[in-house]
Amino acid sequence: MTVKADIEFQKDLFEAANKMRGSVAPADYKHYVLPLIFLRYLSNKYEQRRMQLEIMVKDPKSDWFTEDTETQMVIIDDHDQYKAENVFVVPEEAQWSFIMSNAKQPNIKEILDNAMKRIEEENPELEGMLPRIFQGSNLPAENIAGLIEVFSRDVFSARANESVDVLGRTYEYFIGSFASSEGNRGGEFFTPSSIVNLLVAMLEPISGKVFDPACGSGGMFIQSEEYSPRKKALSFYGQENVTTTVRLGKMNVLLHGINADIQLGDSLLNDQFPELKADYVIANPPFNQKDWGADRIAKNDPRLIGPVTNSNANYMWMQHFLFHLNDNGTAGFVMANGAMTTNQKEEKDVKQKLIDEGIVDCIVQLPDKLFFTTGIPCCLFFLSKNRIGGKGFRSRKDEILFIDARKMGALVSRKQKALSQVEINSISKIYHNFKNEGESPYEDIPGLCKVVKIDDVKQADYKLNPGIYVGTEIIEQEEVPFEEKMFELTQKLLEQFHESNKLQEKIKKDLEEIIQ
Repeated sequence: MTVKADIEFQKDLFEAANKMRGSVAPADYKHYVLPLIFLRYLSNKYEQRRMQLEIMVKDPKSDWFTEDTETQMVIIDDHDQYKAENVFVVPEEAQWSFIMSNAKQPNIKEILDNAMKRIEEENPELEGMLPRIFQGSNLPAENIAGLIEVFSRDVFSARANESVDVLGRTYEYFIGSFASSEGNRGGEFFTPSSIVNLLVAMLEPISGKVFDPACGSGGMFIQSEEYSPRKKALSFYGQENVTTTVRLGKMNVLLHGINADIQLGDSLLNDQFPELKADYVIANPPFNQKDWGADRIAKNDPRLIGPVTNSNANYMWMQHFLFHLNDNGTAGFVMANGAMTTNQKEEKDVKQKLIDEGIVDCIVQLPDKLFFTTGIPCCLFFLSKNRIGGKGFRSRKDEILFIDARKMGALVSRKQKALSQVEINSISKIYHNFKNEGESPYEDIPGLCKVVKIDDVKQADYKLNPGIYVGTEIIEQEEVPFEEKMFELTQKLLEQFHESNKLQEKIKKDLEEIIQ
Protein backbone atom coordinates (compact mmCIF):
# COMPACT_ATOMS: atom_id res chain seq x y z
CA MET A 1 0.00 0.00 0.00
CA THR A 2 1.47 3.36 -0.95
CA VAL A 3 1.71 6.19 1.54
CA LYS A 4 -0.72 8.31 -0.49
CA ALA A 5 -3.33 5.57 -0.71
CA ASP A 6 -2.94 4.85 2.98
CA ILE A 7 -3.60 8.47 3.95
CA GLU A 8 -6.64 8.70 1.68
CA PHE A 9 -7.96 5.44 3.10
CA GLN A 10 -7.64 6.69 6.65
CA LYS A 11 -9.48 9.89 5.81
CA ASP A 12 -12.33 7.77 4.51
CA LEU A 13 -12.35 5.98 7.86
CA PHE A 14 -12.60 9.24 9.78
CA GLU A 15 -15.59 10.24 7.65
CA ALA A 16 -17.19 6.92 8.52
CA ALA A 17 -16.67 7.65 12.21
CA ASN A 18 -18.41 11.00 11.73
CA LYS A 19 -21.63 9.09 11.11
CA MET A 20 -21.96 9.23 14.88
CA ARG A 21 -22.40 13.01 14.71
CA GLY A 22 -25.50 14.05 16.60
CA SER A 23 -25.65 10.83 18.60
CA VAL A 24 -22.69 11.48 20.88
CA ALA A 25 -20.54 14.52 21.64
CA PRO A 26 -17.58 14.88 19.23
CA ALA A 27 -15.16 14.64 22.16
CA ASP A 28 -16.58 11.18 22.92
CA TYR A 29 -16.18 9.70 19.42
CA LYS A 30 -12.82 8.19 20.30
CA HIS A 31 -14.26 6.20 23.21
CA TYR A 32 -16.37 4.18 20.76
CA VAL A 33 -14.21 4.03 17.64
CA LEU A 34 -10.82 3.26 19.22
CA PRO A 35 -11.98 0.25 21.31
CA LEU A 36 -13.52 -1.22 18.14
CA ILE A 37 -10.15 -0.97 16.38
CA PHE A 38 -8.48 -2.58 19.40
CA LEU A 39 -11.07 -5.37 19.48
CA ARG A 40 -10.39 -6.02 15.79
CA TYR A 41 -6.64 -6.12 16.53
CA LEU A 42 -6.98 -8.59 19.43
CA SER A 43 -9.20 -10.84 17.31
CA ASN A 44 -6.75 -10.72 14.38
CA LYS A 45 -3.75 -11.64 16.52
CA TYR A 46 -5.66 -14.51 18.08
CA GLU A 47 -6.93 -15.77 14.72
CA GLN A 48 -3.46 -15.56 13.16
CA ARG A 49 -1.91 -17.55 16.02
CA ARG A 50 -4.72 -20.10 15.82
CA MET A 51 -4.08 -20.57 12.08
CA GLN A 52 -0.37 -21.12 12.82
CA LEU A 53 -1.17 -23.81 15.39
CA GLU A 54 -3.62 -25.52 13.02
CA ILE A 55 -0.88 -25.75 10.38
CA MET A 56 1.75 -27.02 12.84
CA VAL A 57 -0.33 -29.86 14.30
CA LYS A 58 -1.11 -31.11 10.77
CA ASP A 59 2.40 -30.71 9.34
CA PRO A 60 4.44 -33.97 9.49
CA LYS A 61 7.63 -31.89 9.63
CA SER A 62 6.48 -30.05 12.75
CA ASP A 63 7.44 -31.14 16.30
CA TRP A 64 3.76 -30.78 17.21
CA PHE A 65 2.45 -33.01 14.46
CA THR A 66 -0.24 -35.49 15.45
CA GLU A 67 -2.95 -37.30 13.52
CA ASP A 68 -5.20 -37.53 16.55
CA THR A 69 -7.98 -34.95 16.15
CA GLU A 70 -8.63 -34.59 19.88
CA THR A 71 -4.95 -33.97 20.62
CA GLN A 72 -4.83 -31.42 17.82
CA MET A 73 -7.71 -29.49 19.40
CA VAL A 74 -6.11 -29.65 22.85
CA ILE A 75 -2.96 -28.00 21.43
CA ILE A 76 -4.92 -25.42 19.39
CA ASP A 77 -7.11 -24.48 22.38
CA ASP A 78 -4.25 -24.34 24.92
CA HIS A 79 -4.14 -20.77 26.21
CA ASP A 80 -0.45 -21.06 27.00
CA GLN A 81 0.28 -21.45 23.27
CA TYR A 82 -1.12 -17.94 22.76
CA LYS A 83 0.32 -16.19 25.78
CA ALA A 84 3.79 -17.54 24.94
CA GLU A 85 3.60 -15.40 21.78
CA ASN A 86 2.14 -12.35 23.60
CA VAL A 87 -1.25 -13.03 22.05
CA PHE A 88 -4.41 -12.46 24.10
CA VAL A 89 -7.08 -15.16 24.12
CA VAL A 90 -10.32 -14.07 22.45
CA PRO A 91 -13.38 -16.21 23.24
CA GLU A 92 -15.71 -17.11 20.38
CA GLU A 93 -18.41 -14.56 21.29
CA ALA A 94 -15.79 -11.78 21.15
CA GLN A 95 -14.10 -12.78 17.90
CA TRP A 96 -14.53 -10.41 14.98
CA SER A 97 -16.23 -13.05 12.84
CA PHE A 98 -18.98 -13.29 15.49
CA ILE A 99 -19.25 -9.50 15.82
CA MET A 100 -19.44 -9.09 12.05
CA SER A 101 -22.12 -11.76 11.60
CA ASN A 102 -24.26 -10.05 14.25
CA ALA A 103 -23.59 -6.43 13.24
CA LYS A 104 -27.16 -5.82 12.06
CA GLN A 105 -28.84 -7.43 15.04
CA PRO A 106 -30.90 -5.02 17.19
CA ASN A 107 -28.89 -6.09 20.26
CA ILE A 108 -25.45 -5.37 18.72
CA LYS A 109 -24.63 -2.90 21.49
CA GLU A 110 -25.19 -5.62 24.10
CA ILE A 111 -23.07 -8.03 22.02
CA LEU A 112 -20.16 -5.54 21.92
CA ASP A 113 -20.28 -4.85 25.65
CA ASN A 114 -20.32 -8.57 26.34
CA ALA A 115 -17.35 -9.08 23.99
CA MET A 116 -15.35 -6.49 25.92
CA LYS A 117 -16.29 -8.16 29.20
CA ARG A 118 -15.39 -11.69 28.02
CA ILE A 119 -11.96 -10.64 26.74
CA GLU A 120 -11.10 -9.02 30.08
CA GLU A 121 -12.30 -12.16 31.91
CA GLU A 122 -9.99 -14.33 29.79
CA ASN A 123 -7.08 -11.89 30.07
CA PRO A 124 -6.88 -10.28 33.56
CA GLU A 125 -3.94 -8.11 32.41
CA LEU A 126 -6.41 -6.21 30.17
CA GLU A 127 -8.71 -5.37 33.08
CA GLY A 128 -10.16 -1.87 32.76
CA MET A 129 -9.01 -1.39 29.17
CA LEU A 130 -12.13 -2.46 27.30
CA PRO A 131 -15.07 -0.23 28.21
CA ARG A 132 -18.65 -1.52 28.36
CA ILE A 133 -20.25 1.70 27.13
CA PHE A 134 -22.18 0.80 23.99
CA GLN A 135 -25.47 -0.21 25.64
CA GLY A 136 -25.61 3.00 27.64
CA SER A 137 -24.93 5.20 24.62
CA ASN A 138 -27.29 7.06 22.29
CA LEU A 139 -25.59 5.54 19.26
CA PRO A 140 -28.17 4.07 16.87
CA ALA A 141 -27.59 0.36 16.15
CA GLU A 142 -27.30 1.10 12.41
CA ASN A 143 -24.41 3.53 13.05
CA ILE A 144 -22.55 0.88 15.01
CA ALA A 145 -23.21 -1.60 12.23
CA GLY A 146 -21.68 0.91 9.80
CA LEU A 147 -18.51 1.16 11.90
CA ILE A 148 -18.25 -2.61 12.15
CA GLU A 149 -18.61 -2.81 8.36
CA VAL A 150 -15.75 -0.32 7.94
CA PHE A 151 -13.41 -2.35 10.15
CA SER A 152 -14.46 -5.56 8.40
CA ARG A 153 -12.86 -4.55 5.10
CA ASP A 154 -10.30 -6.90 3.59
CA VAL A 155 -7.38 -4.64 4.47
CA PHE A 156 -8.15 -5.31 8.17
CA SER A 157 -8.60 -9.07 7.75
CA ALA A 158 -6.49 -11.42 9.85
CA ARG A 159 -5.53 -13.14 6.59
CA ALA A 160 -3.99 -9.91 5.26
CA ASN A 161 -0.27 -9.89 6.13
CA GLU A 162 -0.23 -6.15 6.89
CA SER A 163 -3.49 -6.05 8.85
CA VAL A 164 -1.92 -5.59 12.28
CA ASP A 165 0.33 -2.79 11.02
CA VAL A 166 -2.59 -1.13 9.22
CA LEU A 167 -4.71 -1.27 12.38
CA GLY A 168 -1.90 0.37 14.35
CA ARG A 169 -1.54 3.18 11.82
CA THR A 170 -5.31 3.63 11.65
CA TYR A 171 -5.53 3.89 15.44
CA GLU A 172 -2.85 6.58 15.44
CA TYR A 173 -4.58 8.43 12.60
CA PHE A 174 -7.85 8.48 14.53
CA ILE A 175 -6.14 9.71 17.71
CA GLY A 176 -4.60 12.61 15.76
CA SER A 177 -7.82 13.39 13.90
CA PHE A 178 -9.91 13.34 17.07
CA ALA A 179 -7.38 15.54 18.87
CA SER A 180 -7.44 18.05 16.00
CA SER A 181 -11.25 18.19 15.97
CA GLU A 182 -11.42 18.59 19.75
CA GLY A 183 -8.99 21.53 19.95
CA ASN A 184 -7.95 22.21 23.54
CA ARG A 185 -9.37 18.94 24.86
CA GLY A 186 -7.48 17.01 22.21
CA GLY A 187 -4.18 18.30 23.49
CA GLU A 188 -4.79 16.49 26.77
CA PHE A 189 -4.02 13.14 25.20
CA PHE A 190 -2.11 13.83 21.98
CA THR A 191 1.15 15.55 21.01
CA PRO A 192 1.47 16.36 17.26
CA SER A 193 3.74 13.88 15.52
CA SER A 194 6.37 16.38 14.33
CA ILE A 195 7.03 17.40 17.95
CA VAL A 196 7.23 13.78 19.08
CA ASN A 197 9.58 12.97 16.19
CA LEU A 198 11.82 15.94 17.03
CA LEU A 199 12.09 15.06 20.73
CA VAL A 200 12.89 11.43 19.94
CA ALA A 201 15.38 12.30 17.19
CA MET A 202 17.23 14.64 19.56
CA LEU A 203 17.24 12.22 22.52
CA GLU A 204 18.26 9.17 20.41
CA PRO A 205 16.71 6.41 22.59
CA ILE A 206 18.71 3.30 21.61
CA SER A 207 18.40 1.06 24.66
CA GLY A 208 17.40 1.34 28.29
CA LYS A 209 14.45 2.76 30.20
CA VAL A 210 12.13 5.42 28.76
CA PHE A 211 9.84 7.32 31.15
CA ASP A 212 6.95 9.64 30.27
CA PRO A 213 5.05 10.85 33.37
CA ALA A 214 2.44 12.64 31.20
CA CYS A 215 2.18 9.90 28.59
CA GLY A 216 -1.26 10.62 27.08
CA SER A 217 -1.93 8.17 24.25
CA GLY A 218 1.62 6.76 24.32
CA GLY A 219 2.96 8.44 21.17
CA MET A 220 6.39 9.07 22.72
CA PHE A 221 6.81 5.34 23.39
CA ILE A 222 5.79 4.29 19.89
CA GLN A 223 8.14 6.72 18.17
CA SER A 224 11.00 5.78 20.53
CA GLU A 225 10.54 2.09 19.71
CA GLU A 226 10.52 2.89 15.98
CA TYR A 227 13.70 4.98 16.37
CA SER A 228 15.73 2.34 18.18
CA PRO A 229 17.65 0.11 15.74
CA ARG A 230 17.49 -2.75 18.25
CA LYS A 231 13.89 -3.83 18.71
CA LYS A 232 12.81 -4.64 22.27
CA ALA A 233 15.95 -2.90 23.58
CA LEU A 234 13.83 -0.26 25.29
CA SER A 235 11.48 -0.65 28.26
CA PHE A 236 8.69 1.87 28.79
CA TYR A 237 7.12 3.39 31.89
CA GLY A 238 4.36 5.96 31.90
CA GLN A 239 1.87 7.73 34.12
CA GLU A 240 -1.32 9.55 33.22
CA ASN A 241 -3.94 11.30 35.35
CA VAL A 242 -7.07 10.58 33.27
CA THR A 243 -8.62 7.10 33.34
CA THR A 244 -9.92 7.16 29.76
CA THR A 245 -6.57 8.43 28.49
CA VAL A 246 -4.73 5.61 30.30
CA ARG A 247 -7.03 3.21 28.46
CA LEU A 248 -6.28 4.85 25.09
CA GLY A 249 -2.55 4.77 25.75
CA LYS A 250 -2.49 1.10 26.81
CA MET A 251 -4.46 0.09 23.72
CA ASN A 252 -2.21 2.17 21.46
CA VAL A 253 1.08 0.71 22.67
CA LEU A 254 -0.24 -2.86 22.55
CA LEU A 255 -1.42 -2.26 18.98
CA HIS A 256 2.21 -1.46 18.17
CA GLY A 257 3.61 -4.53 19.92
CA ILE A 258 4.91 -2.61 22.94
CA ASN A 259 4.47 -3.72 26.54
CA ALA A 260 4.53 -0.47 28.51
CA ASP A 261 3.91 -0.15 32.23
CA ILE A 262 1.37 2.70 32.29
CA GLN A 263 -0.07 3.66 35.67
CA LEU A 264 -2.98 5.90 36.65
CA GLY A 265 -2.37 8.84 38.96
CA ASP A 266 -1.24 12.44 39.38
CA SER A 267 2.50 12.32 38.65
CA LEU A 268 3.37 15.32 40.80
CA LEU A 269 1.23 14.41 43.81
CA ASN A 270 1.12 10.60 43.58
CA ASP A 271 4.23 9.35 41.81
CA GLN A 272 3.64 5.72 40.83
CA PHE A 273 7.34 5.09 40.07
CA PRO A 274 9.20 6.50 43.11
CA GLU A 275 12.22 4.23 42.58
CA LEU A 276 12.51 4.54 38.77
CA LYS A 277 15.72 5.95 37.32
CA ALA A 278 15.44 6.22 33.54
CA ASP A 279 17.90 6.64 30.70
CA TYR A 280 15.46 8.95 28.94
CA VAL A 281 12.60 11.10 30.16
CA ILE A 282 10.46 12.39 27.31
CA ALA A 283 7.24 14.31 27.92
CA ASN A 284 4.74 16.99 26.99
CA PRO A 285 3.38 17.94 30.43
CA PRO A 286 0.39 20.26 30.90
CA PHE A 287 1.56 23.89 30.73
CA ASN A 288 1.19 26.54 33.41
CA GLN A 289 -0.91 24.51 35.87
CA LYS A 290 -2.24 26.75 38.63
CA ASP A 291 -3.43 25.52 42.04
CA TRP A 292 -1.97 22.10 41.30
CA GLY A 293 -1.38 21.17 44.95
CA ALA A 294 2.04 22.58 45.84
CA ASP A 295 1.01 22.63 49.50
CA ARG A 296 0.82 18.83 49.40
CA ILE A 297 4.50 18.46 48.45
CA ALA A 298 6.53 17.61 51.56
CA LYS A 299 9.49 19.83 52.36
CA ASN A 300 11.77 16.79 52.30
CA ASP A 301 10.40 15.41 49.00
CA PRO A 302 13.46 13.75 47.40
CA ARG A 303 12.60 15.27 44.01
CA LEU A 304 13.08 18.85 45.16
CA ILE A 305 16.20 20.83 44.36
CA GLY A 306 14.45 24.12 45.14
CA PRO A 307 11.08 25.60 46.15
CA VAL A 308 7.69 25.03 44.54
CA THR A 309 4.83 27.43 43.86
CA ASN A 310 1.13 26.82 43.49
CA SER A 311 0.92 29.55 40.85
CA ASN A 312 2.63 27.35 38.26
CA ALA A 313 3.69 23.69 38.09
CA ASN A 314 6.23 24.08 35.25
CA TYR A 315 9.33 23.90 37.44
CA MET A 316 7.89 21.15 39.62
CA TRP A 317 7.58 19.09 36.44
CA MET A 318 11.26 19.81 35.71
CA GLN A 319 12.29 18.68 39.19
CA HIS A 320 10.20 15.54 38.72
CA PHE A 321 11.90 14.78 35.39
CA LEU A 322 15.37 15.39 36.81
CA PHE A 323 14.76 13.11 39.81
CA HIS A 324 13.81 10.23 37.52
CA LEU A 325 17.01 10.37 35.43
CA ASN A 326 19.81 7.93 36.12
CA ASP A 327 23.40 9.18 36.42
CA ASN A 328 23.83 9.21 32.64
CA GLY A 329 20.29 10.15 31.60
CA THR A 330 18.77 12.99 29.59
CA ALA A 331 15.29 14.52 29.71
CA GLY A 332 13.69 16.22 26.72
CA PHE A 333 10.29 17.83 27.12
CA VAL A 334 7.92 20.48 25.82
CA MET A 335 7.54 23.60 27.93
CA ALA A 336 5.74 26.95 27.83
CA ASN A 337 7.92 29.81 26.60
CA GLY A 338 7.42 31.65 29.87
CA ALA A 339 9.61 29.08 31.62
CA MET A 340 12.64 30.45 29.75
CA THR A 341 12.37 33.92 31.28
CA THR A 342 10.24 33.57 34.42
CA ASN A 343 11.02 35.97 37.26
CA GLN A 344 8.54 34.35 39.65
CA LYS A 345 10.73 33.83 42.72
CA GLU A 346 10.32 30.08 43.31
CA GLU A 347 10.57 29.26 39.62
CA LYS A 348 13.60 31.48 39.11
CA ASP A 349 15.35 29.89 42.10
CA VAL A 350 14.99 26.43 40.52
CA LYS A 351 15.95 27.72 37.08
CA GLN A 352 19.14 29.30 38.45
CA LYS A 353 20.07 26.10 40.24
CA LEU A 354 19.59 24.03 37.07
CA ILE A 355 21.86 26.45 35.20
CA ASP A 356 24.46 26.89 37.95
CA GLU A 357 24.83 23.14 38.40
CA GLY A 358 25.31 22.60 34.68
CA ILE A 359 22.15 20.54 34.11
CA VAL A 360 20.54 22.59 31.32
CA ASP A 361 21.90 21.10 28.10
CA CYS A 362 19.88 22.65 25.29
CA ILE A 363 16.93 24.97 24.64
CA VAL A 364 15.00 24.93 21.36
CA GLN A 365 12.52 27.71 20.68
CA LEU A 366 9.76 26.47 18.38
CA PRO A 367 7.52 28.21 15.84
CA ASP A 368 3.93 29.04 16.70
CA LYS A 369 0.87 26.98 15.70
CA LEU A 370 2.50 23.57 16.23
CA PHE A 371 0.01 22.48 18.89
CA PHE A 372 -3.74 21.84 18.96
CA THR A 373 -4.01 23.33 22.42
CA THR A 374 -2.62 26.77 21.65
CA GLY A 375 -1.34 28.96 18.85
CA ILE A 376 1.23 30.36 21.25
CA PRO A 377 4.77 29.11 20.50
CA CYS A 378 6.41 26.76 22.96
CA CYS A 379 9.93 25.47 23.48
CA LEU A 380 11.87 22.31 24.22
CA PHE A 381 14.10 21.92 27.29
CA PHE A 382 16.84 19.30 27.54
CA LEU A 383 18.24 18.53 31.00
CA SER A 384 21.15 16.14 31.23
CA LYS A 385 23.22 14.30 33.81
CA ASN A 386 25.91 13.27 31.30
CA ARG A 387 27.45 16.73 30.84
CA ILE A 388 30.92 15.96 32.17
CA GLY A 389 31.66 13.71 29.19
CA GLY A 390 32.44 10.04 28.73
CA LYS A 391 30.27 7.11 27.60
CA GLY A 392 29.97 8.59 24.12
CA PHE A 393 29.38 12.18 25.20
CA ARG A 394 31.73 15.16 25.04
CA SER A 395 32.35 17.44 28.01
CA ARG A 396 30.00 20.46 27.92
CA LYS A 397 29.42 21.13 31.62
CA ASP A 398 29.90 24.90 31.34
CA GLU A 399 27.99 25.36 28.05
CA ILE A 400 24.38 25.51 26.88
CA LEU A 401 23.26 25.03 23.29
CA PHE A 402 20.56 27.44 22.07
CA ILE A 403 18.57 26.76 18.89
CA ASP A 404 16.12 29.30 17.46
CA ALA A 405 13.70 27.37 15.21
CA ARG A 406 10.94 29.99 15.16
CA LYS A 407 11.18 30.44 11.39
CA MET A 408 10.78 26.74 10.68
CA GLY A 409 7.58 24.80 10.04
CA ALA A 410 4.94 25.12 7.35
CA LEU A 411 1.16 25.40 7.53
CA VAL A 412 -0.65 22.09 7.11
CA SER A 413 -4.00 23.72 7.79
CA ARG A 414 -5.24 27.25 8.43
CA LYS A 415 -4.47 26.97 12.14
CA GLN A 416 -1.65 24.49 12.39
CA LYS A 417 1.96 24.11 11.31
CA ALA A 418 4.22 21.06 11.26
CA LEU A 419 7.97 20.64 11.09
CA SER A 420 9.24 18.80 8.02
CA GLN A 421 11.49 15.76 8.30
CA VAL A 422 14.33 17.84 6.83
CA GLU A 423 13.89 20.43 9.61
CA ILE A 424 13.70 17.71 12.27
CA ASN A 425 16.92 16.16 10.94
CA SER A 426 18.61 19.58 10.84
CA ILE A 427 17.75 20.48 14.45
CA SER A 428 18.62 17.04 15.83
CA LYS A 429 21.96 17.00 13.98
CA ILE A 430 22.93 20.33 15.58
CA TYR A 431 22.24 18.84 19.01
CA HIS A 432 24.05 15.58 18.24
CA ASN A 433 27.13 17.47 17.01
CA PHE A 434 27.08 19.47 20.24
CA LYS A 435 26.75 16.59 22.72
CA ASN A 436 28.09 13.40 21.09
CA GLU A 437 31.68 12.32 20.65
CA GLY A 438 32.57 11.23 17.15
CA GLU A 439 29.97 13.40 15.42
CA SER A 440 30.78 16.16 12.92
CA PRO A 441 32.36 19.20 14.61
CA TYR A 442 29.72 21.58 15.96
CA GLU A 443 29.59 25.08 14.43
CA ASP A 444 27.52 28.10 15.47
CA ILE A 445 25.11 29.28 12.75
CA PRO A 446 24.15 32.96 13.11
CA GLY A 447 20.41 33.33 13.58
CA LEU A 448 19.93 29.60 14.21
CA CYS A 449 22.19 28.13 16.91
CA LYS A 450 24.93 29.09 19.33
CA VAL A 451 26.83 27.46 22.19
CA VAL A 452 26.94 29.88 25.14
CA LYS A 453 29.06 29.78 28.28
CA ILE A 454 27.04 29.53 31.50
CA ASP A 455 28.74 32.68 32.80
CA ASP A 456 27.27 34.57 29.82
CA VAL A 457 23.80 33.20 30.63
CA LYS A 458 24.22 34.43 34.20
CA GLN A 459 25.18 37.86 32.84
CA ALA A 460 21.86 37.85 30.92
CA ASP A 461 19.98 37.37 34.22
CA TYR A 462 19.62 33.61 33.61
CA LYS A 463 17.30 34.16 30.66
CA LEU A 464 17.07 31.14 28.34
CA ASN A 465 15.54 32.61 25.17
CA PRO A 466 17.63 31.43 22.21
CA GLY A 467 16.93 34.72 20.41
CA ILE A 468 19.07 36.56 22.97
CA TYR A 469 22.14 34.55 22.04
CA VAL A 470 22.01 33.31 18.44
CA GLY A 471 22.45 36.76 16.89
CA THR A 472 21.08 38.22 13.68
CA GLU A 473 20.50 35.88 10.80
CA ILE A 474 22.66 36.50 7.72
CA ILE A 475 20.42 37.95 4.99
CA GLU A 476 20.72 36.27 1.61
CA GLN A 477 21.17 38.51 -1.44
CA GLU A 478 17.92 37.37 -3.04
CA GLU A 479 15.04 39.19 -1.36
CA VAL A 480 11.51 37.78 -1.18
CA PRO A 481 9.52 39.10 -4.19
CA PHE A 482 7.35 42.09 -3.29
CA GLU A 483 4.14 40.40 -4.48
CA GLU A 484 4.79 37.32 -2.34
CA LYS A 485 5.67 39.36 0.73
CA MET A 486 2.63 41.61 0.25
CA PHE A 487 0.33 38.61 -0.05
CA GLU A 488 1.67 37.12 3.19
CA LEU A 489 1.29 40.42 5.04
CA THR A 490 -2.22 40.95 3.69
CA GLN A 491 -3.31 37.46 4.77
CA LYS A 492 -1.85 38.01 8.23
CA LEU A 493 -3.57 41.40 8.54
CA LEU A 494 -6.94 39.94 7.50
CA GLU A 495 -6.52 37.19 10.10
CA GLN A 496 -5.81 39.81 12.76
CA PHE A 497 -8.87 41.84 11.68
CA HIS A 498 -10.98 38.72 12.01
CA GLU A 499 -9.64 37.97 15.49
CA SER A 500 -10.13 41.63 16.47
CA ASN A 501 -13.78 41.53 15.42
CA LYS A 502 -14.35 38.35 17.40
CA LEU A 503 -12.72 39.91 20.45
CA GLN A 504 -14.83 43.08 20.15
CA GLU A 505 -18.01 41.00 20.01
CA LYS A 506 -16.97 39.06 23.09
CA ILE A 507 -16.15 42.26 25.03
CA LYS A 508 -19.54 43.78 24.06
CA LYS A 509 -21.33 40.62 25.20
CA ASP A 510 -19.43 40.56 28.51
CA LEU A 511 -20.23 44.24 29.13
CA GLU A 512 -23.93 43.67 28.41
CA GLU A 513 -24.00 40.83 30.94
CA ILE A 514 -22.33 43.04 33.57
CA ILE A 515 -24.83 45.88 32.96
CA GLN A 516 -27.77 43.50 33.25
